[in-house]
Amino acid sequence: MYEIRFHGRGGQGAVLASKILAKALVEEGKYAKAIPSFGFERRGAPVEAYLRFDDNAFRQITNIYNPNCVICLDPTLPRVVDIFSNMTENGILVQATKKSFDQLEVPSTVSRVGLCDAFGIALELFGRTITNSIMLGSFTKTTGLVSLDSLIKGMESVAFRDAALDKNITAIQRGYDETVVSDSKGKDI
Repeated sequence: MYEIRFHGRGGQGAVLASKILAKALVEEGKYAKAIPSFGFERRGAPVEAYLRFDDNAFRQITNIYNPNCVICLDPTLPRVVDIFSNMTENGILVQATKKSFDQLEVPSTVSRVGLCDAFGIALELFGRTITNSIMLGSFTKTTGLVSLDSLIKGMESVAFRDAALDKNITAIQRGYDETVVSDSKGKDI
């Protein structure tokens, strides 16, 4: 079973991103479950969402405590939340940031890192820092666990107006195209 933990801030779409990714994985024949985490969250407060998937059916719907992958939708979150908490060995980080690998503090347990200036792209496309679609494209490039076509189909299954759907598909593509992927030493892959 593969487990993903999304970190974001209220209003950035972490919960929606987990649902879209689950739909994309199902499109590829996987069993997937998106698990939202709700509490006192308000716009701007740190939030988490979870997703697990496997080739076989499963029933587990708990939070994810030992993720294989962390997707962080906000570049400021690692300063206030331990996004790497209990991450598995050889984990994957997909981070929204305009910093380079050398400017980040990445634990040795992380084997692959995908970095994307999702804020810059979001401001250009949407006029707001809603980074979820962009980071899904970044996840796809970083991991190769789902295709762009399936991700777009997952996006299409969510109720968007036509103009919003087009912008979000553009955001997925830009996230994919503009992500820099490197290994644990910072060498580009």
